[in-house]
Amino acid sequence: MDMLNAHCGISRDDRGVVRLTICKAGALNILGSAAIDAVCAGLETLAADSSIRVLVLCGESEKSLIGGADIKEMAGLDQTSAETFITRLAGLCEAVRVFPAPVVARIPGWCLGGGLEVAAACDLRVASHNAKFSMPEVRVGIPSVIHAALLPRLIGWGRARRLLLTAETIDAPTALDWGLVDAVAPEGGLDAAVEQTVEALLACGPAALRAQKALLRQWEELPLKESVAVSIGAFGRSFLTDEPKRLMQAFIDRKR
Repeated sequence: MDMLNAHCGISRDDRGVVRLTICKAGALNILGSAAIDAVCAGLETLAADSSIRVLVLCGESEKSLIGGADIKEMAGLDQTSAETFITRLAGLCEAVRVFPAPVVARIPGWCLGGGLEVAAACDLRVASHNAKFSMPEVRVGIPSVIHAALLPRLIGWGRARRLLLTAETIDAPTALDWGLVDAVAPEGGLDAAVEQTVEALLACGPAALRAQKALLRQWEELPLKESVAVSIGAFGRSFLTDEPKRLMQAFIDRKR
């Protein structure tokens, strides 16, 4: 693994799969301002690399993906510095959400608070059999904010209310049942489950996947009529490359 900066390690294979690991953030991969800024900078650097087909987001510790934002740092905030801190974390979540290629969250152990917001900003989430999920902010005197707003879209308003208002912890099977994660790995099988998801993405056209991700982001925010309209242009632009002709011909040839 190469260090892109103090908190951001990367490894890359010859398929265009990049693994970004949050480093030097403690046993639970806690996000303080320094780590937030470093990972955000790493994502912005990688976003400019058009050869990346899939990004896998990981934590250095097997105890968690991200154990939340740094409570010790937050305990010393006032209104102004609190808004600065949470804006910084929102920037990290948004850097994940708008990353051009699909982002897969690898979730061992705990995924809490701001960590769950980062995971929600990923395109796909693969959890270990013993993963635990919670939005505990209300128990420490603050509301869940920023990309917690994605949760109702993922799991529905009722379940989002339950997570955000009770701060209860749910296990991996419940998260899968709710649609909060896309796959739960058996014991010892997290990397194999992540690889299965990666392989499914690699079987698709890379330009088409990037276009599809961009459309999904727009669909989250646009009314239906506008969503349909922007889709037409995206469909047409896909034919500016040879990808449709090449992959469609390969499909036709397999059917012969």
